[in-house]
Amino acid sequence: MEQYKQDFIGFMVDCGVLTFGDFVTKSGRKTPFFVNTGFYRNGGQLVRLGGFYAKAVEQNFGLDFDVLFGPAYKGIPLAVAAAMEISSIYGKEIRYASNRKEIKDHGDKGILLGSPIGDGDRVVIIEDVTTAGTSIRETLPIIRAQGDVSVEGLVVSVDRMERGSGEKSALLEISEDHGIKTCAIVTMQEVVDFLWNREYKGRIVIDDRLKSAIDAYYEQYGAR
Repeated sequence: MEQYKQDFIGFMVDCGVLTFGDFVTKSGRKTPFFVNTGFYRNGGQLVRLGGFYAKAVEQNFGLDFDVLFGPAYKGIPLAVAAAMEISSIYGKEIRYASNRKEIKDHGDKGILLGSPIGDGDRVVIIEDVTTAGTSIRETLPIIRAQGDVSVEGLVVSVDRMERGSGEKSALLEISEDHGIKTCAIVTMQEVVDFLWNREYKGRIVIDDRLKSAIDAYYEQYGAR
């Protein structure tokens, strides 16, 4: 596993973004782990988060594209932070854009924040965790309505590796349904492989009991 992936897993644990216990997801599934990106709360954390996204974007898409698009609301700071770190790490200036929830009819008018998007632009979408595809279905028409735009793909922080509407993972469904490449900084399999029975800062984060609970969860809800 690449070093930046290992560092990102530790970073999520340190920030309290990745936690283990008994949780219930929005879909009503009981899960032994939870990813809450709302716990990235200060400037230093956002700088580091932007750096992890920058490395994942470069590895999976290269840097020969024009715009990072972060869907409102959670995607806005992600797009800004990643664009800044792409500039800092790679010296490449990528524009950032996001959508407004409501069209503004005065001043800086329109549906977009940040950079305009137009004919010939190549766009990478950036989000927090794997979705059921709802956000993408809302986002793609907004981007494509701006002109002859090529959507290169989607990058998220964590692929939960759960089934979407069928037997395939939500990320794979998004890829197949919309004809775009999808990727994550890390998958939950990589998280488990890295933390299981390995001491991290003086404690075992995933012991055998928790590993069994995670395995049982994926037996029931994991992508096939």
